[in-house]
Amino acid sequence: MSSPTQRTLKLLREEGYLAEVVERWIPGANIRKDLFGWVDILAIKGAETLAVQCTSYSGVSERLKKIRDSDTLDAVRAAGWSIQVHGWRKVKSRWAVRRVDLS
Repeated sequence: MSSPTQRTLKLLREEGYLAEVVERWIPGANIRKDLFGWVDILAIKGAETLAVQCTSYSGVSERLKKIRDSDTLDAVRAAGWSIQVHGWRKVKSRWAVRRVDLS
């Protein structure tokens, strides 16, 4: 099964974005560190820069709170970046995404 991050990468690339994962694995600590504490994927298309947090459908509310509580949110908004949370779930054996815009 593909992860929410992999599904979002595929979706954004199909929509014409140049998208890359920007979270990183910290060996020894065995943790993942997101860019600015909450960005999993950074994508660009034309003049748009899009920061995305990926999760399961049930994790959307928790991720929204995490981003809203972040000290970096205002700086990312001031830079003009679009911000979305993508929550994934299966509906009738197909993957469906809920997108929440925090821009």
